[in-house]
Amino acid sequence: MRTVAIRNIERADKKDIEGLQNLGVATVHEAQGRTGLLQPYIRPIYSCARIAGSVITVLVHPGDNWMIHVAVELCQPGDILVVGCSSDNANGFFGDLLAESCKAHGVKGLVIDGGVRDTRDLTERKFPVGSRAINAKGTVKETLGAVNVPIVCAGQCVSAGDVVVADDDGVVVVERRVARQVLASGRQREENEKSKRAQLAAGELGLDIYNMRQRLTDEGFVYLDNLEDYEKFKNH
Repeated sequence: MRTVAIRNIERADKKDIEGLQNLGVATVHEAQGRTGLLQPYIRPIYSCARIAGSVITVLVHPGDNWMIHVAVELCQPGDILVVGCSSDNANGFFGDLLAESCKAHGVKGLVIDGGVRDTRDLTERKFPVGSRAINAKGTVKETLGAVNVPIVCAGQCVSAGDVVVADDDGVVVVERRVARQVLASGRQREENEKSKRAQLAAGELGLDIYNMRQRLTDEGFVYLDNLEDYEKFKNH
């Protein structure tokens, strides 16, 4: 690995990012073929925050947050830091002071495959964070990593300039080059779900809306009237 920081990256259109944020993680994940979802151990430190932004990638090493400080300088308003670690580590890489710096530079939030601390202060400051752990154990600034190079974070390959969407359902990454396409697919899904929601609210069953009954029959599924019939059936 080369210890570098790339200053200039391409970002998705701001309107596309805003649209993906409004869709939310679950819809975006479905809209891009159920891909891009980070491992579910990445959880928000407080609920009801929904964010999306261009990714600034950060590669750190265990117990060392030096590269997060480097990354903040390269952020533009609306960016989100996505931090991967070279080896499993749950130290508190990020806390209140770094959040203060991030907010001053317009950073919308943080996703980190590691730990954070000062969670009460982060919550009070309304700085959204999705992390692997909460851990008071601090870090040093001794080992060089990299900024804005491709990384792996919580099982997903992430590149600088991709779009990250995070809410209470988790975190999903959308490649920058397909962000507009995924947004269009997501909006189409939302419209389709509106009609289905109305049908379900009116009492229709998913079995009928999704044409499941014939498939059940084809697969050999059987309805029985009572447990006596079940006893006869299983012993037949």
